[in-house]
Parts: sequence; structure tokens; C-alpha cells
Amino acid sequence: MAQPHRHLGVDIGLSGLIKWIRYPLVNSEAAGLEVVGSVADRFEGAFAHQLLRDCLVLLDSPLSSRDVEILWLAGTFREFDLERLGIDGRVWLRRIADICTGRIRREDPSFMPAVAGPVVDEAMKEAVRAEIRSVGPVLEQATAHHSYNALDGVVPALEQAVDVDTDLGFRLLLRAVKGYFVPISEARYERYLALGDELGLGEDVVDDGDFNIWSDLVD
Repeated sequence: MAQPHRHLGVDIGLSGLIKWIRYPLVNSEAAGLEVVGSVADRFEGAFAHQLLRDCLVLLDSPLSSRDVEILWLAGTFREFDLERLGIDGRVWLRRIADICTGRIRREDPSFMPAVAGPVVDEAMKEAVRAEIRSVGPVLEQATAHHSYNALDGVVPALEQAVDVDTDLGFRLLLRAVKGYFVPISEARYERYLALGDELGLGEDVVDDGDFNIWSDLVD
């Protein structure tokens, strides 16, 4: 079944929240929850559906709290730092999900959150895995060896996310690449656009102006 509220003209779901929670800088849990409420309310509450879906998918998965934290920290460039704030990754997802559920119930009081059944496309899953492996060395260098925002374990966490949900895993890959401003080639950029198209994502989800594209890179 098609996901509701998928084409909003912006990045969607958890990857969209990760983008927006960085600007302006949010440095407390209370302030972060205020941003979540504001984002869930966007597009007359339509954004809450995709955000809730992404949270439920991860909460229903075998990913550990640390895996969730790594995916979040990679996309936010540690600017909303769950680790520093002492917020457990799975607890954070549950709080986001609760806010989204509350927002949806303002329009539909009978709404009951449920995890959408996975749509398994092994070819797409392998294509996204291949992109993670391909960009893996430079992404690892950019994250684990960053001079002041170092973060270990990003590539393995992304691989796990793709195994759980290819669409979400791909969007989280893009957020990590953008969050740490990883240089990519024009060819990689075009592959990302093509993958997004195959996943049914609008071009504005894939390219929101945050890529670091180098015309002289070859990969």
C-alpha cells in the first residue's frame, strides 16, 4: 500500500526532522521536543504520518539504542547531541512517535498507530547497500576522524537501517553524507537521484541543497 503524505515538496519523515532540528541550534531535550511538535504540525499535520512511520519502523526493528543514536548523530552532525544530553535513542524515537500520534489524533481521534508491513525489494536493497559500501571509506574518514565531531560506527548502522527499510535507510544515508558535508562526485549525485526516483521519492527529497558536489571527483 502506498505511504500517505509522501510527496510534500521537502524531505520527509525522520530524515526531514533531522535536517530541520539543526537550525537554529537546539541544545536541550525540551527545545528538541518543541521542534518535533512544530515539524509534526507542518502541512496541516501531514508530516506527522511519515515521521511516525519512520519511528515505528525503527522501534520495531532489531536496531539498538546506540544504532539509533549513531544514525541521528550522523545526520545532525552532532548538533542535537543525544549522547551529550543523555537521551536514549529508542526513548527519543518513542517520544517523537507519541507527539506525532497526538497530532494525527487531532484530525482522527480514533487513530491507532501501527507499523506498516515491509515492502521487500531485494534489488533496491542491494543497490542502496552498494552505495553505502562505495561511499563507506570517505564517509568513515569524515565521521570517525572528524577533528571535533568524531562519530564511530556510521557505516555499519546505515547498513542495518537499509536491511530494516530500504527507503528510510537511503534517506538516512543521504542525511549522513550531507550532515558531515562529505564530498561526492557528480556521478554519485546522479546515482542518488536515480535511486530516489526508483524509490518513489521526489527530487526535492534527495537534493535539498545540502550536498557537497565536486566536479573533478571520480568514483
